[in-house]
Amino acid sequence: MLKTEQKTFYFGIAIGTFFSHGIAILFGSSLTYFENENFQVLLKLLTYISFLLFGIFGFLPKRKEKETKNVFLDKILKIKANCILIVALSIIMGEIGDKTFLASLGLGIKYPQYKVSLIIGSILGMVLSNSIVLFFGRLLGNKLSPRFVEVLSNIIFLIFGIIGLFTMIY
Repeated sequence: MLKTEQKTFYFGIAIGTFFSHGIAILFGSSLTYFENENFQVLLKLLTYISFLLFGIFGFLPKRKEKETKNVFLDKILKIKANCILIVALSIIMGEIGDKTFLASLGLGIKYPQYKVSLIIGSILGMVLSNSIVLFFGRLLGNKLSPRFVEVLSNIIFLIFGIIGLFTMIY
């Protein structure tokens, strides 16, 4: 049985995902109603290229920056509000413009007729993936290096970008 904190956390993830990915899916699916075929090809091309860029840029060395104080996060943490709201706001702010947000946008562009299914799938996928990460993160946290996980995710984005571009060509 889930503890109250876990239920609150998962409910916050579901709400945050609903708004962030739901917006991406609805926006992406609305773009497909433009009748211009060239516009549709351009949107798909941009989606797959963004996957490739995320994969490539993930391999580039990162500059070490000084730790800066996150004023926005500090303000959110001081809110005397329900934990669900704080988790949902964190998910919304963290996901907008993120890889999974862009993936949701791309899915909305590719499958505009399945808006509701995509939103439900996105919510379930985020809750499930976060559950898996929490579970295995506790088990494997000391065994897998963050660099290995980063490299693996970059490879996956490269694979999806390449497959997407090949499907457009052939």
